[in-house]
Amino acid sequence: MTEQAPQGVNPHIPNAARMYDYFLGGKDNFKADRDLGDMVLGVMPEVRDGTRENRALIGRVVQYLCEQGVTQFLDLGSGLPAQENVHEVALRHVPEARVVYVDSDPVVAAHGRALLADPNRVAMVLGDVRRPEEVLRDPEVRGLLDFDRPVAVLMMFVLHLIGEQDRPQEFMTAYREALAPGSYLAISHVTNDVATERTAQVTEFYRKANADFTPRPGTEIGAFFGDFDLIPPGLATGLPTHQVWPFSDPINPVFVDEDLARMAYAGIGRKP
Repeated sequence: MTEQAPQGVNPHIPNAARMYDYFLGGKDNFKADRDLGDMVLGVMPEVRDGTRENRALIGRVVQYLCEQGVTQFLDLGSGLPAQENVHEVALRHVPEARVVYVDSDPVVAAHGRALLADPNRVAMVLGDVRRPEEVLRDPEVRGLLDFDRPVAVLMMFVLHLIGEQDRPQEFMTAYREALAPGSYLAISHVTNDVATERTAQVTEFYRKANADFTPRPGTEIGAFFGDFDLIPPGLATGLPTHQVWPFSDPINPVFVDEDLARMAYAGIGRKP
C-alpha cells in the first residue's frame, strides 16, 4: 500500500523527527523512517528505551522548572507531539504558563498546531533553531513570551541532530544572551564518551536522513551552557533515573540500566 504524505513532504527520505516517533512507538512515520530506524536499532537497540527515557525526562524537567517559579517555556526542536508534552505538564502545575514550540519540519508544525487548544497560552512556530535571530524575532514567539522576564529554553534530544558545520556553540551563545537573569537552559544530548564505535556507525546511518547525528563528548556538551550555573548534580549521565535528579514526585518514572544511562548527558543551567 502506498503511503500518503502531505504536500511538500518526501516520504522516501528518512526524517529524524519521524524516526524519533517510530522509536516511541508512534504512527506518524513512513517506511523509509522505519527502515533506517531498524538499522539504527540493529546497532544500538538501547535507542528505543533511550527515546522513552527522554520523554519521561522532559516531563520531570518541566515539573522541576515550574517548581522554581518558571512560567515561560521555549521548546526548541520540539519534534512530533507525544505523551506528556511540555504545555500539558506546565499547565498542570502552573495554569498561567506560556509555551512556544519551535521546529523546522512542516509536518511537526502541522501536528503541533492541531494539538494545541489554547492559542493564548501555547503556540507552534515553524522555524529553524539554528537561526536564533529569526526564532527570537518571530511574532508568535514574542507574542507569548516576555524576554524581559525569565524564560526556560529546552533543547532536549535535539543538539546531537545538528552538525558542527552549523556552529552550534555560536547559536547557543545567541540564545543564552537573549535571556533575562533567572532564566534556565535544559539540555539532553547523546554522547560518544561510551560505545564509540557503535555511535560512529549510527552517525553513518543518519547520512541517509534529513539531519546529522552528532554525539559529542561531555566537555563539548557542557560548553553549551556557557556561564550558566548548573543545577546539582550538574551535567551528568544517568539522569533518566529519578534518584539522581532533584525532583519531587517525578512524572512517569522509568528505570534504566547503567549502560543506557551513560549514553547521554543532561543538565539544567540557570542564568546568573
